[in-house]
Amino acid sequence: MFTGLIRAVGVLAERTPQAGDVRLRIGGAGEIIAGLQLGASIAVNGACLTATSFTNDGFWADVSRETLDCTTLGDLAPGDPVNLEPALRPIDPLGGHLVSGHVDGIGRLVDQRPDGRSWRLRFEAPAELARYIAAKGSICVDGVSLTVNSVSGRLFEVNIIPHTRDRTVLGHYQPGRRVNLEVDLLARYLERLMQGQASEGGVTEALLRQQGFVPQAGEG
Repeated sequence: MFTGLIRAVGVLAERTPQAGDVRLRIGGAGEIIAGLQLGASIAVNGACLTATSFTNDGFWADVSRETLDCTTLGDLAPGDPVNLEPALRPIDPLGGHLVSGHVDGIGRLVDQRPDGRSWRLRFEAPAELARYIAAKGSICVDGVSLTVNSVSGRLFEVNIIPHTRDRTVLGHYQPGRRVNLEVDLLARYLERLMQGQASEGGVTEALLRQQGFVPQAGEG
């Protein structure tokens, strides 16, 4: 698990094809690999990868064909900066939101504009993910935990403060850029719960009353 709080901006140092998939060498990660062991999980632009070996300033990771198909890691070229976050430890504060590192889909930056000292970024999400994105909810964009400001169909807006712009790769993006999206885990679990209830008779007023969403007679 991760939090969506980026610990370092590294760089794709090397990309080596391996019988249909690739190995990536990530550099510039010296500050986050100290104390990590082989097999450690590290999120690269929001995609959870396994460190198969370490270098002086980074690590190697294998990227499967499935991951290449479902994320933007296949778009990266040597020299491209990447967001990095090591896996959450039990003693770490949860400052962002719970992130699994399993990318749900690929979105696209539509436009960006200044808003005071911050920046407003508008993204387009795949149709199958749009229903999970809610105003004031959480979303992970290339590994960065962000609050959704507004939603309109498949489009959603987020705000990034100067610190986030300076300490992540989001400040480098131009309209058209493809990004990894991971929706809020709670939204997915809620949908699954509701599907289970629907199979047992549907979501009814009685069910909502039983779960506390509708006041009982005489309450409120």
